[in-house]
Amino acid sequence: MKAITIREPGGPEVLEWTEVPDPEPGPGEVVVDVAASALNGADVAQRLGFYPVPEGASPYPGLEASGRVSAVGSGVTGWRVGDEVCALLAGGGYAEKVAVPAGQVLPVPQGVGLVEAAALPEAAATVWSNIVMTGRLAKGETLLVHGGSGGVGTMAVQVAKALGARVVTTVSGAEKTARVRELGADVTIDYRTEDFGERGPYDVILDVIGGDYLERNVRSLATDGRLVIIGVQKGLEGNLNLAELVFKRKSVFGTTLRSRPAERKAAIVAAVREHVWPMIESGAVRPVVDRTVPLAEAAEAHRLMATAQHIGKIVLVGG
Repeated sequence: MKAITIREPGGPEVLEWTEVPDPEPGPGEVVVDVAASALNGADVAQRLGFYPVPEGASPYPGLEASGRVSAVGSGVTGWRVGDEVCALLAGGGYAEKVAVPAGQVLPVPQGVGLVEAAALPEAAATVWSNIVMTGRLAKGETLLVHGGSGGVGTMAVQVAKALGARVVTTVSGAEKTARVRELGADVTIDYRTEDFGERGPYDVILDVIGGDYLERNVRSLATDGRLVIIGVQKGLEGNLNLAELVFKRKSVFGTTLRSRPAERKAAIVAAVREHVWPMIESGAVRPVVDRTVPLAEAAEAHRLMATAQHIGKIVLVGG
């Protein structure tokens, strides 16, 4: 098969369309012929050399994919050759084939195309595991989503709204503001000119920024509020006033999805199938695809992502 390999750490030009060995399904795994994959920030970090591949994972980028099952390993039940699926991956989505633990495979939701489905697994699993399983967002509470127009942000806005939460998000630009409002955001804050802290307090904050947002985020939480940090775009260090945590019973969580053990990923995927898939099939939540790019042209897709002009996901299409 062919896959996108990383020649060396660097810019988009280091991504190369290369012939590599076909994957074989191990026990408990299936092989998927990839129809599409989607870009995530972790792919960029891996390309730059900042995100080591977890032990045993495919060395090729790509944390989600859709396609058809082409081989089934020993001990797998519930999946057959020919099934249309999408999957949460530890790597390997930028390829013509990928092997994946069966517990991380999902059926393509009814009403969603095979290519669109590639934009769902990573965002849905990230959002559900963080705002619900970790952040315990409940109906009637207020969620602040930083970066509401991105792949995770557009999913978080929709899922939180479907749960009955009030949704606030930071965003910039008229087009992005309009789109996230269409998706259900109750309040939009232009992070270039407005202070999100003035629009709080928030019961849960989903943060992809990190750095100096830490202190502001904690200060903006309501009593018993929960901050969930899933990205560090602005750096690894920030100030923290412990009095805010102790006397107002606030909590700060730091999480990542890719490096979790397979059994924990399987539990998250099962929860996504139970709770998020019905939202998608009812139309309350939908994949947001900015554009598609041929898989062999992944370098160009990474250049487009760097402009930060996209809304939702950029999807790589195979074949």
